[in-house]
Amino acid sequence: MSDAIQMTRLPSGLTVVTERMERVETVSFGAYVGTGSRSETAAENGVSHFLEHMAFKGTTSRSAAAIAEEVEAVGGHINAYTAREQTAYYIKVLKEDAALATDIIGDILTHSTFEGQELERERGVILQEIGQANDTPDDIIFDHFQEVAYPSQPIGRPILGSEEGIRQMPRATLTGYMKQHYGAGNVVVAAAGNLEHQQILDLVGQHFADLPVSVPAAMANAVYSGGEFREERDLDQVHIVLGFPSVGYGDPDYYSTLLLSSLLGGGMSSRLFQEIREKRGLVYSIYSFSAPYADGGLFGIYAGTGEKEAEELVPVALEELRKVQSEVTEQELSRARSQVKASLLMSLESTGSRCEQLARQLQVFGRIIPTQETIAKINAVTRDDIQRSAIRQFHQAPTLAALGPVGLVPRLGTVVDRLSS
Repeated sequence: MSDAIQMTRLPSGLTVVTERMERVETVSFGAYVGTGSRSETAAENGVSHFLEHMAFKGTTSRSAAAIAEEVEAVGGHINAYTAREQTAYYIKVLKEDAALATDIIGDILTHSTFEGQELERERGVILQEIGQANDTPDDIIFDHFQEVAYPSQPIGRPILGSEEGIRQMPRATLTGYMKQHYGAGNVVVAAAGNLEHQQILDLVGQHFADLPVSVPAAMANAVYSGGEFREERDLDQVHIVLGFPSVGYGDPDYYSTLLLSSLLGGGMSSRLFQEIREKRGLVYSIYSFSAPYADGGLFGIYAGTGEKEAEELVPVALEELRKVQSEVTEQELSRARSQVKASLLMSLESTGSRCEQLARQLQVFGRIIPTQETIAKINAVTRDDIQRSAIRQFHQAPTLAALGPVGLVPRLGTVVDRLSS
């Protein structure tokens, strides 16, 4: 671990990690809770995201307006997000305002009131957000894809929840879920920027003292199923996601899968972009993605295309999946390596990104991974590694999701036949 990085685990179980970056004038501070939509029961679906919204809606000592005013009075930025395995609350301020940042994040995590009018107002906001997602086909298609890949499981349900579930969710669900999952042992507090570790440690001890000491239940294992979702909708484009079960963070093929995604659909020079957009003009947007989880993951391709073009696009994409299993050049490997390494190293220049990385590494791996260790693992990936990863993933049962004018999109059985041939 770098000399600039220090970590302390408090008696409560709360972990505090900081990284000193002397050449910046800011501090980013965040509380990263090891819970997300994957920890919810069916009746609770959407509660993690609801909690994220309510965190900024008032505490025992601050109104919603006061939270916003105090942050903006010092030129700071505050935000939050919910993922399937993590919920994050973070703030960025000038270095002299680190105490205020710690105070506010600690306050919203330990003293939020969930006042009735604010709760109902925010319920309406989330219902609007769900409606907006449903009206955004290149957004909602990923929820359909996830649900078919992992049916009837927390990891397959939408992070936002359903309209019906959010309408009916009582205040007690939010407070009970927070009490169970927001225990000190399930939270990593991370800070990066122009700071002193002891300063942050003292502030955290003061402002996070009321976090409950509880141990949440382990997340249910993800069981990939795969299958097909098709919905005819009157749109100008058909939105398609084709995917496969993939690897988790700790898998030996994790880095080769990252490079596979970059090589296949990670930029303008990638195979899918060149073959499908540049040579054939079949799409405006096409890319691949790798979504790792604690115990597995998904690898997929997204494309938005015209109704007639879809019939040609899918077979061409499948041919690229077939070819990458046996044909990877050194030039492609070098380019993919450079893209992945550059993305990593550039992110280290941001205090906010650094905070998130520190917390995520501790929650996933239980330790801080030195940057040079990561670079070494990326450099160690060979062409054979990428081909092996492609074979491992693309020989498994696929998941196909299509939304829009889907009549000419090949059926899942046709996709399976082409892949197996």
